[in-house]
Amino acid sequence: MTEVDILADVNFPTSSICQCGPVEIRADGLGIPQLLEAILKLLPLDTYVESPAAVMELVPSDKERGLQTAVWKEYESILFRASCTKALAKIERFEFYERAKKAFAVVATGEMALYGNLILKKGVLALSPP
Repeated sequence: MTEVDILADVNFPTSSICQCGPVEIRADGLGIPQLLEAILKLLPLDTYVESPAAVMELVPSDKERGLQTAVWKEYESILFRASCTKALAKIERFEFYERAKKAFAVVATGEMALYGNLILKKGVLALSPP
């Protein structure tokens, strides 16, 4: 399974992940919410999967201390406005890295939110009737 893109926060090991094959795209000055809104205007998400968007699940120590991930709510809001009503999937950290290695591209952003990384799975464009 190939994911379309990884939108990576500033803590994501983009360069090392991209040595495994994905194209590295630099968008260092931009936040992921801003990019996500722009991308969703052009990129249809896969409607045939349980969730076409996924985030990296909190590690146990962050769960235990009650770390909040407000950026996930922002992603869900943006996705909902783009007609994606499925919940964000949560993927264990090392599984997230493995999936990222199979992605088409990793977009390195300036996103500062912890656990801001996002996987998007591309769908197909609907054909217009003739």
